[in-house]
Amino acid sequence: MTDESRFLGEAIELARANIRKGGRPFGAVLVRDHVVVATAVNEIYATNDPTSHAEMNAIRAASHKLGSPDLSGSVVYASGHPCPMCMAAMRMAGVDRVFYAYSNQDGTPFGLSTTAIYEDLSKPFAEQSMSIRYVPVRPEGKIDLYAEWAEAQSK
Repeated sequence: MTDESRFLGEAIELARANIRKGGRPFGAVLVRDHVVVATAVNEIYATNDPTSHAEMNAIRAASHKLGSPDLSGSVVYASGHPCPMCMAAMRMAGVDRVFYAYSNQDGTPFGLSTTAIYEDLSKPFAEQSMSIRYVPVRPEGKIDLYAEWAEAQSK
C-alpha cells in the first residue's frame, strides 16, 4: 500500500468518525518523513469557529507539537479538496505536498464544494463578491508599522 492510499484512508476514517459525532465529513493527516505528526477533523460546528477546518487544525497541532510554524518537508492528506483558506495556510506553513481523496466535483451535489470561492478569488479585487480596499493609513508621529517590526527583530 502506498503512503497516499494509507494516509488518505486514515483521513477518510477521521472524517467518518467526525460524521458520527455530528461533524462535517472532513479529516486531515499531516505527515513528515512518513510519520504522522498530527491528525484533525473539521470542528466548525463543535467550536462555532469558521476556520476550524481539518487541515487548519492539523497545521495548528503539528506546529504546536514541533514547536515551529515551519512545516517544510510535510505532506497533508485530506479527505476532501482543501478550501482556499486551507491551501493558503498550508503554503504559508511550508507544506510541500497535498493529496485529497474527494474532489470539489464529488462534493457539489452535497453542498460541500468550494469551487465558487476559488472562482471568486481568481477575479481582480474590484470584481470579487467581498469588498476589498487598500487604505494606506499612517498615524502621524508614529514609526512605520513594518519598520517597527523590523527594528524589533534586530534586537
